[in-house]
Amino acid sequence: MLLRVGRLNYTWTNTESLLIHLIAGLAVVEKDVAVVIFLTLNTTRARVDLVERLSKLPQVDTALRDAILDLTSRLVRQSKLRNKYNHCIYSFEPDAGKIHTIMMRIQDRRKDIKLGKMETITSDEADAIDSCIANLERLNTDIWSLVHAQGFPR
Repeated sequence: MLLRVGRLNYTWTNTESLLIHLIAGLAVVEKDVAVVIFLTLNTTRARVDLVERLSKLPQVDTALRDAILDLTSRLVRQSKLRNKYNHCIYSFEPDAGKIHTIMMRIQDRRKDIKLGKMETITSDEADAIDSCIANLERLNTDIWSLVHAQGFPR
């Protein structure tokens, strides 16, 4: 299971980094400048927002805008599962062979708080991770295709 999560993180990071090329192409800057912009933004959401806003500028062709918005929405759809497994700790039951996630999030209620929601990782969850990885791999290929087709900096 941990190998799956590692592959999910690798695939996610590799795909998210392709936003650098979209930033460079849309902002008409060199790749090094786009890297600085990308690294200055601290979250995926901020990076996606920037790419989406750049694509909505009046000088951007509507077909290109629509293609970029499709790509960014596909990335955002995968982020929920990625965030779940990236922002938790794991608990192992060696005797039962079960693995649990413990969410590292505080849920504020009116009169109390809840900590560490625990969930067992099932075969369905493992399949969902595999599906997410496959979706990210397809997205990665599609982003590269757009970067090449548009002549964006590589």
